[in-house]
Amino acid sequence: MSDYQEFTDRMEKTCSYLVENFNAVRAGRANAVVLDKITVDYYGTETPIRQMATVSTPDPRTLAIQPYDSSSLKAIEKAIQASDLGINPQNDGRVIRLVFPQLTEERRKDLIKQVKKYGEEAKVAVRNIRRDAMDKFKKQQKASEITEDDYKNAEKDMQKETDSYIKKVDELCAKKEKELSEI
Repeated sequence: MSDYQEFTDRMEKTCSYLVENFNAVRAGRANAVVLDKITVDYYGTETPIRQMATVSTPDPRTLAIQPYDSSSLKAIEKAIQASDLGINPQNDGRVIRLVFPQLTEERRKDLIKQVKKYGEEAKVAVRNIRRDAMDKFKKQQKASEITEDDYKNAEKDMQKETDSYIKKVDELCAKKEKELSEI
């Protein structure tokens, strides 16, 4: 019988990617993870900010970015402004500061919508993985590599896996939504 591991691994990666996306959702607190997806054109190479600078949190709502090479200060500032972070960087010539405002009710609702969108994308990805698995099993059955019964069992097993990962995605979304509504 065919191995499901490749498909469950892909479903697990989908959940990990979802958690990464959630970490990048700005929640009113300073968190250096929000910079992970921002890259800077540094001498012709797209470089992540965290590889070019020291990022610290002097207080719960501020990030301080101190570049190793002070000539890259303007490039980092420009990359932050061009990103979807929604925060204007404050540049004092040595350090860039990002001050995270308190969440307004409207911004909180927008973030919850974003979380739900990420959750739906993850569910679609999980369902697509199930479809890929079923296509593979159907080909195996047509090629007489597995029996009709094996195919039916594989279908049941993949549905169980899919259901469990959909439930996991729902739980991750609910946890993040609760976190956002408590801030």
